[in-house]
Amino acid sequence: MNNKNNGIRQGVTGVTSTVGNLTGGLLGTVGGAVGTVGRGIGGTINNTTGTRAVGDGIAYVTNGIESGVGTVAKGIEDAGKAPGR
Repeated sequence: MNNKNNGIRQGVTGVTSTVGNLTGGLLGTVGGAVGTVGRGIGGTINNTTGTRAVGDGIAYVTNGIESGVGTVAKGIEDAGKAPGR
């Protein structure tokens, strides 16, 4: 009976890990894209207007989003890992 439970646990952990890695990876990609776009828009605004306040503000906000989403993505990936891995 114990071997059966262990096998089920390993199967569930494998599926959970795969889903966690997929979700975490997608979130990381989206967060990275938001950060990149924000920095690009911020730089464009800075260069075209000659002022840094608005462009830097946009970049700071999107960098914060990127960082926060990255933290959540890492947490999701880690949640699916088996203990000790």
